[in-house]
Amino acid sequence: MVQKLDDAQRAALFARFPDWTHEPERDGITRQFKFDDFAQAFGFMASVAIIAEKMDHHPEWSNVYNRVDILLTTHDADGLSERDVALAEAIEGLL
Repeated sequence: MVQKLDDAQRAALFARFPDWTHEPERDGITRQFKFDDFAQAFGFMASVAIIAEKMDHHPEWSNVYNRVDILLTTHDADGLSERDVALAEAIEGLL
């Protein structure tokens, strides 16, 4: 079973990724990404999709033209877990 992050792990997550914000209703983290155009946004999503599939941890997301909104939460933990931290780190590495 995947464990939820404890308070210290949560604090470390938000300190490490200040561009991500807590989504309390889902106990997740969210971030909006903006690109020059749709092709760049879609390319970013394709890159994230490949990483997420390899990690077997998939984001909730949406795309409108040059904007990509991502929410990370772990359904198996009913909230934030190390899986979300790892995927956020991978996503940040693409930028």
